[in-house]
Amino acid sequence: MLVTGLSACGGGSASAASEPSATTGASASPSPTKPPPPAMLLDTIVPEPGTTVGVAMPISVVFSKPVATSARASIERHLKVTTSTPVTGAWHWFSSTRVDFRPEAFWPSGTKVTLDARLKGVGDGNGRYGTHDYQHGFTVGADVETQVSVPGHTMKVYRDGKLVRTLPIDAGSPSWPSWDGTMAVIDKQRKVRMTSCSVGISCDKHSPDYYDLTLPWDVHLTTSGTYIHYSTGDPNPGHSYGSHGCVHLSDANAKWYYDYVEQGDPVTISGSPRGKAAGDNGYADYNVSWSQWLAGSATGQRTTSPS
Repeated sequence: MLVTGLSACGGGSASAASEPSATTGASASPSPTKPPPPAMLLDTIVPEPGTTVGVAMPISVVFSKPVATSARASIERHLKVTTSTPVTGAWHWFSSTRVDFRPEAFWPSGTKVTLDARLKGVGDGNGRYGTHDYQHGFTVGADVETQVSVPGHTMKVYRDGKLVRTLPIDAGSPSWPSWDGTMAVIDKQRKVRMTSCSVGISCDKHSPDYYDLTLPWDVHLTTSGTYIHYSTGDPNPGHSYGSHGCVHLSDANAKWYYDYVEQGDPVTISGSPRGKAAGDNGYADYNVSWSQWLAGSATGQRTTSPS
């Protein structure tokens, strides 16, 4: 969501007493006006209003300009989260422009969440001030969780704690391992063009690691380029390490999974040597321990009030 500045034009009619006198030649000079301060703008607030998301989806607010450390507590206090089921959660600053809210554990399924971003007139500590208030309401859907075993070449999909399907997969190779840890689904697309050059693997068309493919059923896990999808180069997964970090499914299984999961559903990958994805590499917020999360908060943990 882009927050834009406001401009105002005064259009009130003057009274007769305030009009200049034609006989005296008096004139009225407008008083000098002080220009408004620069607007504090937001690039995005997610989730979008009215959406249904998975249990690991954070609330993420991204500012277009840096927020000073001195202003972060005030900003947090003006970002009010209410929920139909009380949760213990906190805001966490990943950078001077991004602050996320998550519960200590996953959201309870069925929770209705509202963010009241009461930022009008609130300063960012760098001379900019909010010009709007915003409200985002969303619902937490079913508890759909995915567990990927890299050495086991399997992916287990659970719904409300019950196993739904076990699918054969291939994950990243020892040279190009997958990220470990828990990543909430960012989004999904029916087709994505994937190139080795765009993710820093190889731009040399003669390299064995070079690729430029448009592939279907893409479930997006990290901003660095991790997906769960079908690959024409690995059509029958389940026996090897066939990717440059993505998780490969067969065409039929990839389509089923694409249709089944939603934004915010947690995917946990284990057994890869790469280590956990950074918390701000997409929505991998739960890769940050609760103590580390609180260390990045200006106001500490809170229990949400009922909406």
